[in-house]
Amino acid sequence: MVKLRCANVIGVFLAATLLPGAAAGQQFSGRSGAMNLTSSAFAHNGAIPKKHTCDGGDASPPLSWSGVPPEAKSLVLIVDDPDAPDPAAPRMTWVHWVLYNLPPSAGGLAEGVKSPPAGAAEGINDWQRAGYGGPCPPVGRHRYFHKLYALDTFIQGLSRPNKAAVERAMQGHVIARAELVGTYKR
Repeated sequence: MVKLRCANVIGVFLAATLLPGAAAGQQFSGRSGAMNLTSSAFAHNGAIPKKHTCDGGDASPPLSWSGVPPEAKSLVLIVDDPDAPDPAAPRMTWVHWVLYNLPPSAGGLAEGVKSPPAGAAEGINDWQRAGYGGPCPPVGRHRYFHKLYALDTFIQGLSRPNKAAVERAMQGHVIARAELVGTYKR
């Protein structure tokens, strides 16, 4: 019960700090408004194919988005795993990918992205490198959250930022959010 209460408090805090006008207690999971994030490689809460993991080709999955608010200036994509190192006793959230200043008109990312679209930039993941790092759980089935944020601005002045720096820059600028969760077990 304490764990659940803490998770709800953290979720409300993040919603209140990242989404302007968010009401206390309002939850933001799945879709926010009409914005949606999907993949042709796996369904929401479905298994991520091996080719998108460290056990396969480690290619980023294809992602598509729709319903981006017309006032959005840029998008941020963060992929992370809150189940590290063991889902039975998680101790940290492992960051797999950080992309920011994605053009809202792009509509998605192709499979196996090697460099971000024109105008976009990559932050560093928890392997201390830019780019996608696929699921590689040491034990158990982990969840991989693909979070897409629509911003009313561009993120500027960052050099090789980590997830925390991008999230700080997003504060007060998130106008919509969508989420896609995939799972993987070795």
